[in-house]
Amino acid sequence: MNDLCADIGYKSINHYGEELCGDHVDVVEENESSTVIVLADGLGSGVKASILSTLTSKIISTMMAAGLAIEECVATIAATLPVCSVRGVAYSTFTIIHLFNNEIAEIIQYDNPQVIVLRDDVNYDYPKTEMNIGGKKIYKTTLKLRENDIFIAMSDGCPHAGIGGMYNFGWKREEIIGYMEALAPGGYTAKNMSTILVDECERLYGNKPGDDTTACVVKIRKREPMNILFGPPSNRDDCNRMMSLFFSKEGKHIICGGTTSSIAAKYLGKPLKASLNFERSDVPPIAELEGVDLVTEGVITVNRVLEYAKDYLADNELYEQWSFQHDGASLISRLLFEEATDINFYVGRAINPAHQNPDLPINFNIKMNLVEELSGCLKQMGKRIKVSYF
Repeated sequence: MNDLCADIGYKSINHYGEELCGDHVDVVEENESSTVIVLADGLGSGVKASILSTLTSKIISTMMAAGLAIEECVATIAATLPVCSVRGVAYSTFTIIHLFNNEIAEIIQYDNPQVIVLRDDVNYDYPKTEMNIGGKKIYKTTLKLRENDIFIAMSDGCPHAGIGGMYNFGWKREEIIGYMEALAPGGYTAKNMSTILVDECERLYGNKPGDDTTACVVKIRKREPMNILFGPPSNRDDCNRMMSLFFSKEGKHIICGGTTSSIAAKYLGKPLKASLNFERSDVPPIAELEGVDLVTEGVITVNRVLEYAKDYLADNELYEQWSFQHDGASLISRLLFEEATDINFYVGRAINPAHQNPDLPINFNIKMNLVEELSGCLKQMGKRIKVSYF
């Protein structure tokens, strides 16, 4: 097993006037050695297209994650889903990216815009083998992965962007490639790259998309461990054990909470330098401690990080709030969402007397729920999470 991992992110916008998106993305991890990503584009738009694309992606991702051949997957879809009675064309097109051990990528494409592969930040013209399965022309590619490889899968809403408006014939593939090549060196996450691409498509549509539009980006990167300490242990005698475990782990170290950072300062024998510089009025200031990458306040800051995490998984509308600012919540968000791949939580169960004030909406259960919800969001982002309680 190598030290590479896949950062996967996607975003969709609906056809103008439709409540549901006719595109659907599914990511299935059978185990640590196999990940299947499917982008399906249902015929038309609205409810019917949404049902067709959802069924297609669910069937393919589930069957492929179970180790079944693409021929069986396509045959199952052909037997399960209807063909349009009016146009007599496919119920749903699809793109599959199957990762093996983060060493090999298998790309299978049926009637969607061809996957763009960026290698060393420029377009890579990869080989394709044509297959005929049940009368359908399907292209298959097998690639050996390298660090910083970027795969961009799209529904046809992307190349159709701007038809009849900004562009006569839509946004050409070469132009999309040029746009993504310019983004690639910026160090953006897969989610942010897909967001930027889809937002540009929406702009070209004049904010009234003429088709469901989806981009799914897979970025191959090295594993980056991160450690976060939140709250003192319930038993004071466990302080040294908790600190020694926390500081013995490789990767960056984040401490959340005033009492917790004081315990860490005592353990390290270093002064804790508090700051009164409020970057934002609603997020407490950060502090400095030699040997620690970031020291912040506890519950209020982590709660804001959770808000950003939920939005990041949804429409990613708050990206500009946390991606450039220097308050504690923004700094933690950048470290966890953009840098980290493996995150170790060290959570103290001590009850903070300050939180027992009935005028404050904070209690012990809220603190534990914060950790559970945040770790759940980070898992959805594809991070490996381990939580240890003290």
